[in-house]
Amino acid sequence: MFDGPSLVFFAAGLAVFMAAVLPKILRDIPVSMPMVFLGAGILAFTVLRNLPDPDPVRYADVTTHLTEVCVIISLMGAGLALDRPVGWRRWSTTWRMLGLAMPLTLLGLTLLNLWLLGVGLAAAVLVAAALAPTDPVLASEVQVGEPADDEEEDAEGEAEDEVRFGLTSEAGLNDGLAFPFVYLAIALSVVGTAPSAWLPHWLAVDVLWRIGMGVLLGFATGKGLSRVFFSARLESIRLSNHSEGFVALASTFLAYGITEMLDGYGFVAVFVCAVTIRAAERTHGYHRVLHSYVEQLERLLTVVILVLLGGAIARGLLAGIGWREIAVAAAFLLLVRPLAGWISLLGGRPGRRERLAIAFFGVRGIGSLYYLGYALGKGNFPGGEQLWAMIGLVVASSIVLHGVTAAPVMNRLDRLRERVAEERFGDGRQAPDTPV
Repeated sequence: MFDGPSLVFFAAGLAVFMAAVLPKILRDIPVSMPMVFLGAGILAFTVLRNLPDPDPVRYADVTTHLTEVCVIISLMGAGLALDRPVGWRRWSTTWRMLGLAMPLTLLGLTLLNLWLLGVGLAAAVLVAAALAPTDPVLASEVQVGEPADDEEEDAEGEAEDEVRFGLTSEAGLNDGLAFPFVYLAIALSVVGTAPSAWLPHWLAVDVLWRIGMGVLLGFATGKGLSRVFFSARLESIRLSNHSEGFVALASTFLAYGITEMLDGYGFVAVFVCAVTIRAAERTHGYHRVLHSYVEQLERLLTVVILVLLGGAIARGLLAGIGWREIAVAAAFLLLVRPLAGWISLLGGRPGRRERLAIAFFGVRGIGSLYYLGYALGKGNFPGGEQLWAMIGLVVASSIVLHGVTAAPVMNRLDRLRERVAEERFGDGRQAPDTPV
């Protein structure tokens, strides 16, 4: 009775069941699903001392690949969910967050790391690059829902409000666009800080070639797959006729694999591929089938990673944390990212309250864990345990801070948007396009 395997099966079944029902139960209260599973991991690994230690340093390869798969699946879901066609003006919030907020965040956090933590330049850049992107995995409470079609809008009228759209599209692209700075940190750790040693290769390969290949191959893969999905001559292989959702996973791995083989950024390719598929037959109901499969798979992987992260915290991941690390984490979450986001959106589409929400909800999560694990395996960074402690502290703090505030803030914004729309148009269905 209560032997190891049976207990594991019971816990796994309970976790999967909770992953299915918690998002609905917690929708209107200041508790998020990531908070619950992070806490469950801490509790389980504290009480059950015979569980193996989920140390990300000891199991570096497992940590890197598990988080990698979770992120690319999440990027596919984010791209498929976006209803708004790509455009310079339509996506102006996204371009501002990528072109202004992210570099400002990188610069601010790098300076904080150098000043307060006293780490070397390579480690300071690595921590900043790992934490700069808004996470596409843990930010579901503030992202768009399932794809809308021409017959049915999102049940809550929330699919295209500027906050959810801005955070989803930002998370979709900035996970890949942070990679050049991860490579910069790796180069600094290996060849030194002299610009002549790293700048030419970094600009030519890590910036221009890898980003270009990510966009090009993601677009080409998306175009090819959309033909198979929607316009194949043989009806038997036109997948949109058969509601086969698992091919979303094939799309994810194809775009990612071919791009990585050619030294491009697979993260960029997966998101571009998803957006390209969505652009073909934009209002087709098959997009919902694809998105639903990806969302469920992403949620399962997220549960596993959060429980393991909680276990790592329970077993001493944050043991080396002092007041300096806490000060950097607090300054980053409460000052650096919000201020960078606020500045970048001045004069843009979002209203004042929406601007503040987009700037504040820069959720940090599983992408940060992947970047750190990847860089530590490629570069020469002494004190890897301390870097893991710093990243773990920020991710856990973000889960709690943004998890507590997401539901109240987003519900408040939705009510304000509907009220303003009713006053302005007399029709609450205009709410998503109404800035507040």
